[in-house]
Amino acid sequence: MDLSGAVWRKSTRSSNGGSTCVEVATNLADVVAVRDSKDRGGPVLAFGPAAWTGFLAAATTGALHAPD
Repeated sequence: MDLSGAVWRKSTRSSNGGSTCVEVATNLADVVAVRDSKDRGGPVLAFGPAAWTGFLAAATTGALHAPD
């Protein structure tokens, strides 16, 4: 996957000056990329736009929770 054109951004709710959060690139065609802000050269998760929208909806409504 070519991420050379990715424009990465952090959440406005990032704590600690944004050094311990994830970054997301939503400007790529047909993919939303997510990476760890502490390891920018490390692995990247890639989601289809519909999957990303579903994840955000679940996170916003509190439907996501850590396993017991």
